[in-house]
Amino acid sequence: MNFAAFTLGIEEEYMVMDPETRELRSHEQKIVEQAQKVIKDKVKAEMHQAVVEVGTQICANIEEAWTDVTLLRKTIYEIAGNLGFSIGASGTHPFSKWEKQLITDHPRYFELVNEMQDAARSNLIYGLHVHVGMENREMAIHIANSVRYFLPHVFALSTNSPFWEGRNTGFKSFRTKVFDKFPRTGIPDYFASIEEYDNYIKLLVKTNCIDNAKKVWWDLRVHPFFNTVEFRICDVPLTVRETITLAALFQAVCVKIYKLRAINLNFILYNRALINENKWRASRYGIDGNLIDFGKEMEVNTRALIHELLDFVDDVLDDLGTREVVVQGTEDILSGGTGADKQLKVFEESGGDFTAVVDYIQSRFLA
Repeated sequence: MNFAAFTLGIEEEYMVMDPETRELRSHEQKIVEQAQKVIKDKVKAEMHQAVVEVGTQICANIEEAWTDVTLLRKTIYEIAGNLGFSIGASGTHPFSKWEKQLITDHPRYFELVNEMQDAARSNLIYGLHVHVGMENREMAIHIANSVRYFLPHVFALSTNSPFWEGRNTGFKSFRTKVFDKFPRTGIPDYFASIEEYDNYIKLLVKTNCIDNAKKVWWDLRVHPFFNTVEFRICDVPLTVRETITLAALFQAVCVKIYKLRAINLNFILYNRALINENKWRASRYGIDGNLIDFGKEMEVNTRALIHELLDFVDDVLDDLGTREVVVQGTEDILSGGTGADKQLKVFEESGGDFTAVVDYIQSRFLA
């Protein structure tokens, strides 16, 4: 089978900080302006001025993606350093207050804040988005429907935001709790066809709920403009390797569903409400809790279910050339802990010093 259609695109959001205070700090788009001279349109501003967003080119395979993400991180890190800023990757900043952060001067963002008010102002979070290419939109909606079940499993591996505004939240990913305040977020519903999905979008536009399809912010969406399925559930990881592991996992799940479809087999479709139960558990406990195995109708150790996921995609990894990245990368997260686990460890060992946590986050950025 030819899996060439399943290209990768990766977007990451980074924290811009003051090297002295470790607080989030507005870079007044200086980093973006400088970086655009080097990496062109791979970098852009975000709603808050303490955020820089980068995106890879369309990558044919995981090696290209790894090279590109590494280049983007190095470029932003060096430019930020030269301008007197520091950079890190975490789903939330451990202690900065959103109330003090400036909004980027752009009509689109002012319009969003005007509509969403404090839900938008407080949305100071940093995510990872992974685009997996599709041969057509019909296949994209079929794959999106099926892979929803696995979102909490991969999300659990990505959890990297245990702190919010100087508090240990008790969650492994508090980023998702912050984002829940937005409309049209979370696990998407099942759509019987691409026409049904398109009609849903048209209805929202017609009734002035949204002005364009990009204001559907689900954890997974068929992209409105590209032939991709976009995974949006993950916290931005501490390291490049974790990002690549998660991206390769998403790609492998898509290819596996495609392979099943080719022999007229379908993965069982689960209700959004059920998948949401697992998402909540993943955000609260990361890889240290139990998820529900809906087939068996019982709780199962999250690590065991992630191993089942590895077994599920095993037969497509060699064709994709991602066996080592997926298997070893996942095992390393399972044994060494997620970004949240590592942040919490530093917090405990430093006697509750948030600046030590920020220093650790910064130290892992190019690791």
